[in-house]
Amino acid sequence: MANKRKKVLFTATVDSHILSFHLPFLKMLQENGYEIHVATNGVVNIPYCDVRHTVSFERSPLKPNNLRAIKQLKTIIDDQKFDIIHTHTPMGGVVTRLAAMGARKKGTRVIYTAHGFHFFSGAPVINWLIYYPIERYLARHTDTLITINKEDYARAKAQFRTSVKYIPGVGINGKKFSVSLSDAEKSKLRKALGLKDTDFVLLYPAELNKNKNQVTLINAMEHLATNHPDIHLLLPGKDSMNGFHGNLINEKNLGSNIHLLGLRNDIPQLLQIADVSISASHREGLPVNIMEAMYAGLPIIVSNSRGNRDLVVDGQNGYVVPADDHDSYIARIEELYSNKSKRQSLGKASKKMVEPYLMPKIMDQMIEIYKKVLA
Repeated sequence: MANKRKKVLFTATVDSHILSFHLPFLKMLQENGYEIHVATNGVVNIPYCDVRHTVSFERSPLKPNNLRAIKQLKTIIDDQKFDIIHTHTPMGGVVTRLAAMGARKKGTRVIYTAHGFHFFSGAPVINWLIYYPIERYLARHTDTLITINKEDYARAKAQFRTSVKYIPGVGINGKKFSVSLSDAEKSKLRKALGLKDTDFVLLYPAELNKNKNQVTLINAMEHLATNHPDIHLLLPGKDSMNGFHGNLINEKNLGSNIHLLGLRNDIPQLLQIADVSISASHREGLPVNIMEAMYAGLPIIVSNSRGNRDLVVDGQNGYVVPADDHDSYIARIEELYSNKSKRQSLGKASKKMVEPYLMPKIMDQMIEIYKKVLA
C-alpha cells in the first residue's frame, strides 16, 4: 500500500503575504511530495497550492470576524488532519494556533514564523499590553517558533515556553536581483524618471505609511535639495495615506527632487541607478528591501530600529541613525554625496554581508526544521 501524502497547511491573514514571501517554500514542499493547502482571507490563485481555503481573517485583533475565522479554520483542520501547520502574520498566527489546539493533541505539528513581534524595545506600551500576553500564551501551543531577527529571538528564547529557532528572514532571490544594466540602459531609465546621469539618487522602496516614516526623509530633503539640487529621493510603493506625502512634498516645493513612483515591478532596475539605499522605518522584522540593496552592492543608511540593526553595521556597510532625526540623515547623506570612495567601500561590504540571507541558505535551514518537527 502506497504511503499517504503528508499534508501541510500554510496560513496568513492575506494572499499577498503568501505570494510575496512563501512561494519558494510551497514549491519545495510540493516537489518533496507534500499536499499543499493554503488558508487566507482572499481568493487569489496561489501557485504550488493543491487546495486553497478562504477564512475570515482580519488584521485587527478587535474584529469579530476573527472569532468566525477560528471556527472555520478548526473545521478545516479537523477535517483534513494536517501533518504540519505553518502559520504567518500576527492575526493569522493567533487564529491558527487557537484553531489547532485540538489537532496538536492528535499529532499535528504547529510552526509559527514571527515576522517581527509588535512588541519590541521602544514599542508603544499598548503594543506590549495587547500582543505580548497573547504571544506568550500561544507559544505554549506552538511546536516551533521561528524568529527572523536577533532581538525577537533573544526575547522569545528567554521568556516563551516553546522551541525557538532563529532563521534570518524569508530569503531573497539572488537571480531576480542579478540585474546588470548597461550605461545606456541606466541613462534611459533615469531619463524616464526625470533624472540626469549626474544626479545623486537615494532609493527607499516601501509602502507609504506612518511606520515607514517617509516624512523624516522629506524633511531632510528640504535642506538637501536647497544645498544640493542634484540630490533626488525615489519613493516607490503603495500609498496607504491618501496622498498625504504628495501634499507634504508639494507644500515644501520638493516635487522636482522627491519622486513618488507608486507600485513598481522594476525594483532590481531601480537599485541599479541608485547611489544609496535608505530607510527611516520605526519598526521592521527583517527588511527585504535592505537585503535587496545589499545584494545590489549599495551603501545603506537606516533608522536605528529592530531588523535594520541586524543588516547594517554602522560604519561597515552603511550608517545607522535615529529614526526621526532628519539632521542625522542629512549629515550621512552629505557625507556619502561628497565621498565616492566611501560609497564604494560600504557597498562592497554590503555585497559580502548579504550571503546568509540568500534563498538557498534559508531553504536549507527550513528543511532541517521541517525534518525535526516531523521526527
